Amino acid sequence: MVDSPLRFATPAAWTQAVMADFDSFLLDHAAAEKKASGMAISMLSHYPDRIALVASMADLAVEELTHYREVVKWIHRRGLVTAADRKDHYVLALRESIRKGRDIYLLDRLLTASIIEARGAERFALVAGALPAGSLKKFYQSIARSEERHYELFLELAGKYLDGEMIAARWDELLDIEAAIVSRLPIQAALH
Repeated sequence: MVDSPLRFATPAAWTQAVMADFDSFLLDHAAAEKKASGMAISMLSHYPDRIALVASMADLAVEELTHYREVVKWIHRRGLVTAADRKDHYVLALRESIRKGRDIYLLDRLLTASIIEARGAERFALVAGALPAGSLKKFYQSIARSEERHYELFLELAGKYLDGEMIAARWDELLDIEAAIVSRLPIQAALH
């Protein structure tokens, strides 16, 4: 990702762990796409009066569910079946930083979602880079580009509804919080 805002680069050991246990990574990836679709639905349900947000989140929910369907196809091609979702400690830790209050809650939800998508873009690009030429590599290149668009979308929505200085200050704080969280994550064959 050329213009990644992230302040902690995923270590090479993460990519090695993913490639060593790609089946586990695929199962985790499917769960992440399903959760992302659910998050978009939650956002449009929570803010029905924000027309641009509702339209964007409806499109995003469909896109994320389409990604889920595509990952499931890869899972089934490998003779695997989907598994029960596991808690994503990265997302849970990042969401602990979301503050209460109408505007600041909206701001924090949009910015944390943007950061999660930026991390996904970075990591899916790493996976794509490690895969041999072929359709799976192309799939992960496409997923990385989608995540990058999503990271930008959440920032654009924040700019539509909230003050630019408030966004910039909180963005800076949340990027530091996210970097600290990622630096402590265990290396495993999972998206986070």
